[in-house]
Amino acid sequence: MWLNNILETIGNTPLIKLNSITKKLPATVLAKVEYFNPGNSIKDRMALKMLEVAEKEGKIKPGGTIIEGTSGNTGMGLALAACIKGYKCIFTTTDKQSKEKADILKAVGAEVIVCPTNVEPDDPRSYYSVSKRLAEEVPNSWYVNQYDNLANRLAHYEQTGPEIWEQTEGKVTHLVVATGTGGTIIGTAKYLKEKNPNIKIWAIDSYGSLLKKYFETGELDQKEVYPYISEGFGEDFVPANYDMSVIDKFTKVTDKDGAVMARRIAKEEGLFCGYSAGSCLQGMLQLAKEDELKKDDVVVLIFHDHGSRYVGKIYNDQWMLERGFLDVKTFKDLVGGRGAQRLINLKKDDSVAEAIDLMKKYDIENIPVMDAEISVGAISAGGLFNKILSNPDIKSQTIESVMEKPYPQVAFETPVERLSSFITKENGAVLSKDESGTFHIVTKYDIIQSLTK
Repeated sequence: MWLNNILETIGNTPLIKLNSITKKLPATVLAKVEYFNPGNSIKDRMALKMLEVAEKEGKIKPGGTIIEGTSGNTGMGLALAACIKGYKCIFTTTDKQSKEKADILKAVGAEVIVCPTNVEPDDPRSYYSVSKRLAEEVPNSWYVNQYDNLANRLAHYEQTGPEIWEQTEGKVTHLVVATGTGGTIIGTAKYLKEKNPNIKIWAIDSYGSLLKKYFETGELDQKEVYPYISEGFGEDFVPANYDMSVIDKFTKVTDKDGAVMARRIAKEEGLFCGYSAGSCLQGMLQLAKEDELKKDDVVVLIFHDHGSRYVGKIYNDQWMLERGFLDVKTFKDLVGGRGAQRLINLKKDDSVAEAIDLMKKYDIENIPVMDAEISVGAISAGGLFNKILSNPDIKSQTIESVMEKPYPQVAFETPVERLSSFITKENGAVLSKDESGTFHIVTKYDIIQSLTK
């Protein structure tokens, strides 16, 4: 039996048990993995629903233009629907969002306008303001406004909530959602609480967002708002989709903790999810410390989207390192325990016999050759061994006549994982200068030791 179009594949996503990261918890922890939707995110659900409601209400006519401000995923859902239904799309997004998201939107025919992140919502440059202005200027257009469009939460009341209830056979005790527009958490929570008012709803917010403060105090505190890196959740205002009465607890998760946890989910659970999935699981673990879970509890987490949206960010080691998100050892850490130990080195006019003596005395296999504070060559035990086998008289020759290429030089803060890329069959060490200009050496054995501790 075939499907009539791609939109018929939306929904009925799997509920998958987490086994590694949550193994110390007494409860059963399940992930509602929404990247199985055709647009690889939960936003496909509400995008189609909002469009269907707009069509029913006559807000968009055939051949019209869909206009929306989006972090990427809602735009993807709308773009897929537009492909099938014959609409054009113009989306505004922020420069905080990953490049992959904008590229994917363009691939399915959307026009994408990138706006600055660090401006107020009512600033004419914000992606909210630009999308509103375009909706007024473009003929036969429909401004979606997912934040205040209640068809957003209706989609989850009609779909996501019932799916979770059926998949858990009504045993769900906790729902955990990294929340932004409010549609997913409120719509799903309303349905589940109608089925069982005792189900706990836990909301995950980001530092730099005001949602948690508003939930706790009812105050729209702009002092809570500042730029943050986490994507797809948190807000600098409270969208109309919110009904805080159905939420039981809120917690905030740092940019770093969310990113690191997303990588753990990929490596330890085999689920290649987006940034918010890491924040969702991290937030659940934080709240589980406050509200102890029981053996019979069934916790459902929403994993919103796919990791392919973030390969240039949280799944990129360099991006993570630049933001201090990876707790890694560096060249500096490897040599830090050596104290004032001087670098053993040779000069070009030293003899091969002297090199052999140094290797024996200090039990080392790699010695740099220096000329007035400049690395000009290297001597290795392996290289000498091969040369001595072919010419036993080589011991009396100078180092300059037998030395190999100089060892590569790296920055003192270079991570251990990157140092390994400089080590080759012919090259067994790397050099670096500390803050005072003193040279230090790290060998392949130093690296192996550090990685196996």
